Amino acid sequence: MATSLTARHPSLAATDTTTRSSLTRALLGCGVIAGPFYLALGLAQALTRPGFDLSRHELSQLALGDWGWLQITNFYISGLLVVASAIGFQRVMRSGRGSTWVPRLIGLYGLGLIGAGVFTADAGLGFPSGTPADATTVSTHGVLHLACAAVGFLALIVASIAYGRRCVSAGQSGWGAYSIASGMVFLMAFFVGARLAGSVATHSLATLMLWVDVLVGWLWLTTTSMRLRSAD
Repeated sequence: MATSLTARHPSLAATDTTTRSSLTRALLGCGVIAGPFYLALGLAQALTRPGFDLSRHELSQLALGDWGWLQITNFYISGLLVVASAIGFQRVMRSGRGSTWVPRLIGLYGLGLIGAGVFTADAGLGFPSGTPADATTVSTHGVLHLACAAVGFLALIVASIAYGRRCVSAGQSGWGAYSIASGMVFLMAFFVGARLAGSVATHSLATLMLWVDVLVGWLWLTTTSMRLRSAD
């Protein structure tokens, strides 16, 4: 019935196509703004919360203390934006290499962010105020927080490499190289940071590796969302 109706009225088909395109662009727009939103809100807190040191503390720890609800909200909103962008990826990547798993992996990254908000990080290294400077205790909810973050990070790493392989197979070698390189840098920083995080002496370097992960991952999602949005 719907097919015959649009066949008799081409203007209805054109309107439907325009509506679908607008929705897809809106969903991909969520991927464009998710990273800047997360970083802007996180850095605003980091620069104003007493005792927080960007060189020693992780943004996840901002979910602790009296203003912790703000970072938890940051996780939730950013995660939902990423999940929305994954739907946009799926609507654009209808077929071909990576068309099934790239959107799913991006969606998993979004769910990892939401999970990181549900299960907060542990206090440590003097934050929040009153926490011993050498505290590194890991609780159950802290382990679950790390697990959500790890699953999300690994999902985004695989997504960026898979998308890069898709680009290479389509003859888009420049974008393919960028995506694969992003995934490899992300992967290297992730494992180096994990190895260094267990010691107080090397925690600052581990925090730096985490910043590399966060910046490289968000940059890839933002730029790739922009690319697909402009092409849709």
